Amino acid sequence: MSFFAILFALLIEQVRPLARHNPIHAMLRAWARWTSTNFDAGKPQHGWVTWGLAVLAPALVAAAVHWLLLIYLGWPLALLWSVAVLYVTLGFRQFSHHFTDIRDALDAGDERRARELLAQWQQVDASELPRSEIVRHVIEYSVLAAHRHVFGVLAWSSVLAACGLGPAAGAVFYRMSELVARYWKYRARTQVQPVSPALQAAAARAWEAIDWLPARATALAFAVVGNFEEAIDSWRNHAQRFPNDNDGVILAATSGAVNVRLGGEALQPAFAPNASQGFNADGTRVLEGIESTPGREAEIGHLRSIVGLVWRSVVLWMVLLALLSFARLLG
Repeated sequence: MSFFAILFALLIEQVRPLARHNPIHAMLRAWARWTSTNFDAGKPQHGWVTWGLAVLAPALVAAAVHWLLLIYLGWPLALLWSVAVLYVTLGFRQFSHHFTDIRDALDAGDERRARELLAQWQQVDASELPRSEIVRHVIEYSVLAAHRHVFGVLAWSSVLAACGLGPAAGAVFYRMSELVARYWKYRARTQVQPVSPALQAAAARAWEAIDWLPARATALAFAVVGNFEEAIDSWRNHAQRFPNDNDGVILAATSGAVNVRLGGEALQPAFAPNASQGFNADGTRVLEGIESTPGREAEIGHLRSIVGLVWRSVVLWMVLLALLSFARLLG
């Protein structure tokens, strides 16, 4: 069931992508806001209780609905439920329009427009970035977005489906874990109904643990469908250059897989106020404390390489899921 649910969700999402401002995502943000407002008392134990309610409750509801449909109404309706949940949580079209618009602007030679689109996407000051840095940032943001919207969801959906909870539970669990860690950090930074440090720490620690295995599965998939030796070597030797361990593994493997120099700026919330001080006249990065991976300077052609890398990884995942489903049927 997992294979067909994921396949149908991906196909539907390509034909009719979920709107960016949709009531379902708004409802989930409201749920995260409500739990933090009513249960966040500022102490570590309250932080974990709040996180558990915000993340585990929706995942358990998804699993319960799956089992109730499966037991009382049959597998076709349970499959439809899984497809519906995966459609909301899984897919490229939730972020790929940013990538496409920036790539089209760069293809047309409109670097000013590309900087504006990058700034709107990630809420950063990109006004002084040279062309190579625009491309590098787009690669980093896009790869991480593909991991969080597609490959991480696939990993947890498959794991919990194998445990008998259905593919929907894993998808909800993973996406809610990422959502609350990001959303509560955003609320604390904007000082709008600030979230306590204890709750932020609990959400961050939980997200780091939950994303540990999917991040390495994504990195391994990139290595298999890209330049395997270079990807593994970059993973082993350069992942620690990035501030976040899980994201660093993915970006380092990406760097080796397509032979592109990446530097970790995608993990920073914003650029320095005067970003031009971070570059030499030739556009090379000189910000102190940031060390790039080896590889070629990022070029527009690397964007096409990234698209191919991601889609080949999707095919690899689907082939593996199909083989596992076939083996389960035979068993």
